[in-house]
Amino acid sequence: MNKHVVLIILFFAGLILSAINPHDYFTWILEVFPAIIGFIVLMLTYKRFQFTFLTYVMILLHCYILFIGGHYTYAEVPAFNWIRDTFHQARNNYDKVGHFTQGFVPAIIARELFIRCGVILKKGWVAFLTVCVCMSISVTYEFIEWFVSVTSGSSGDSFLGTQGDIWDTQSDMLFATIGAICMVVFFSRWQDKMIDVQMRKNVQI
Repeated sequence: MNKHVVLIILFFAGLILSAINPHDYFTWILEVFPAIIGFIVLMLTYKRFQFTFLTYVMILLHCYILFIGGHYTYAEVPAFNWIRDTFHQARNNYDKVGHFTQGFVPAIIARELFIRCGVILKKGWVAFLTVCVCMSISVTYEFIEWFVSVTSGSSGDSFLGTQGDIWDTQSDMLFATIGAICMVVFFSRWQDKMIDVQMRKNVQI
């Protein structure tokens, strides 16, 4: 079986499982909507541009984080409730995992596009602009969360997920930035190798 087909099957399996008796369907839709949109975009562009398998796997991992957050809400993920209680934390910090990934995975996508499409010719700028793109995505997502919360009232509280932390928005953007930086610093060489393999395959085709 094609390895990309396996990823698609895993995507729908996770999506369906997350939709079974979630905390509430309004929050579920809001949380999983980016994953659904991302899937559609990847399917529509697959024939014109195929990412490395590493990138697709990381995207699937990000989708699963969204599915879990959508099912339980980010403030009520059971494993992180246990961590909160065991280590005497003030809040459920699953959302910080989500925002770290919100920086990490877009960094993989943006960096691969920059390199393979020749968007940035000077390699020294690739890392900097990759992080900048991820910060912009994080800021935009915070705007969306704010807008949904304002327009939907109490229904959007689970989506906003501040848990009483007045600095939640700022810390969310910080964790996304840290995620992007970690990807650039620790995974660039591995990604470069995957990109070389993918480009050789494209040449052979």
